[in-house]
This record gives sequence, structure tokens and C-alpha cells, in this order.
Amino acid sequence: MINEKTRNLWNNYKTSKRNVYSLYIFSFIFFVTLFAELISNDKPLIMKVDNQIYAPIFFDYPETQFGGFFDTEADYKDKFMTDLLSHNGNWAVFPLNPNTYDSINLDNPSPNPAAPSVHNYLGTDDRGRDVLARLIYGFRLSVIFALVLTFIAVVIGIFFGAIQGYFAGRTDLFLQRFIEIWSSMPELYLLIIFSSLFEPSLTLLIILLSLFGWIGLSDYVRAEFLKGRNMDYVIAARTMGLTNYQIIMRHILPNSMVSVITFLPFRISGAILILTSLDFLGLGVPPDTPSLGELLSQGKENIEAWWLSLTTFFVLVGTLLLLIFIGEGIRESMDSRSR
Repeated sequence: MINEKTRNLWNNYKTSKRNVYSLYIFSFIFFVTLFAELISNDKPLIMKVDNQIYAPIFFDYPETQFGGFFDTEADYKDKFMTDLLSHNGNWAVFPLNPNTYDSINLDNPSPNPAAPSVHNYLGTDDRGRDVLARLIYGFRLSVIFALVLTFIAVVIGIFFGAIQGYFAGRTDLFLQRFIEIWSSMPELYLLIIFSSLFEPSLTLLIILLSLFGWIGLSDYVRAEFLKGRNMDYVIAARTMGLTNYQIIMRHILPNSMVSVITFLPFRISGAILILTSLDFLGLGVPPDTPSLGELLSQGKENIEAWWLSLTTFFVLVGTLLLLIFIGEGIRESMDSRSR
């Protein structure tokens, strides 16, 4: 059940239509892309062959299942399958975009990257892959990556910030020096070194960026704990015999979450921008993985293919603007001066 404080925060947030629309639009787009396989795929959602119903989107069928010669998974855009589905009452229902992020249009008469057409609504990249599909899957990957990275950064940042602020003194002094040394390490150089030592992967990228992503948040949490440790309700809790853990979790941390919550949308947008930048430089996810940064890099290499850079630019800028508006709305709703 929603308590009164949460209801008041939501009412304050709704005072700006821009904030509400931004939240709804971003949430809707992200929710839709979670089902990208049902929206953009080169496999039929459902089809009928010889009075039998098949669901290739959920199950893999060999070509021999339909009278073909190969025991490998059927290619539903191959001439054999297209001819089969167009005769004898057979039919197939494809997704709205009948391409996935790694499907290549081999029948395109134009050289790659090819301009938008009825077969590829936003054109193809330099390998003949559908740009719209790579934007859909790339957007989903970027947001999920940003959410995971932000969650890890919040957990580590709260942990170190709470210890510094609550215990203060030598503990705070030692951890401050440690953070100063740690933050001075060249993050980009470390990424380059580890990218050359290990096979690029999303997991490796999250681990490396998590080592530094928590530093900024820990400063905010530390300041809130330094302010809250001497409050009357904290002193009363100590007098009642509560442990340090109980005081931190029950009293100080809940009252220090304003800075953390207002930090989240901006941290998410920053993580998306970091992933895009690293992919643009070739230091991010593996080459075949759908990525906004990789599309921007292709746009730079193929200036005449305007659909590569322009569509990716609008997706990236639109995403960042929505997150910034959401962050501003959260900050304004939690600002006591605006109530």
C-alpha cells in the first residue's frame, strides 16, 4: 500500500506535464523493447504448413521438418521457405519488422550500406544488417547495461559513503585518501589494457566500470551521513541501545535517500553515454553485438549513409533528454522549497 509520503511525492512530480510524459514515454519504449524478439525478428510468429501450426519464434525447426534437404535450422527468408509458405494454403505471420539484429539482406540490389526500403525500413549497415533492428536491440542493451551498472554503483557507493559519514574521524580520513588515490587511476587506459588481455564482453565491461562508478555517489551519501549522525533522533537511538547497523539502516539511510534517488536518472543517462562512447571507440561490447555506438562509428566511416548516424543520433539524444527530464522531475518533487 502506498504511504502518504510517497503519494505526496508523486503528486509533486505530476505538477509538470513534461516530467510525466517523459516518464511514460521512456517506460513504454523500454517495456516494448523488452519484447524485441516479438517485434523485430526474421522468424515468423506463427505459421501454417501442411495443416500443421508452428511457432518458430519460440521453437527451432530443421529444414527437413518442412521437406527440405538440410538438417540445420530453417531459414524462413530462403527461397525454398518463401515458396513453401506461398502455396497450398500455407501462411506465416511475421513481426512488424521482419529482421533481427544479425540478419543480412542478401537480396538487396543496392550496395551496403543500403538506403531505407520496404525490406529495411531504416536501411542497412555496412554488412547488410537491418538498422531498425539494431536500434531496437541496441537501445534495450544500453538501458539494461545502464540499470545494472547503476545498481552496482549505488550499492557500493552507499556502503562506502555510509561508513565514512557515520564513523567519521580516522575511518573517514583513511577512506577519503583511498578514494582520492583510486579515482586518480586512468580508467580509459585500464579499459584498453583489459580489452587487449581478455575477450570483450558485457560482463567484463560492467566489472571494470563498476570499479569507478560508485565514487561520485559515495560523496553525496557521506555528506548526508555526516549531517545525520548528530541529529537528535540518532542520539536517541544510541541511548536506547540500538546497534550501529540498526541506526544506519532504520534511521539515517532512509533519511539520506533523497540524494541517491535524485542521482539515479542522471547516473543511468551517464552509463548509456559511456557505453556508447566505448563502443564508438571499439572498446565496448563484442563486434556483433547490437550497439548504438557501433552504428555511430559506421556512420562516421560512411558519411553518405545518412540513415546510420541520423537515426542513431535521434535515438541517443531522445533517450538522454527523457532521462534528464525524469531526473529533474524527481529532484523538484523532493525539493522542500518547491512544495
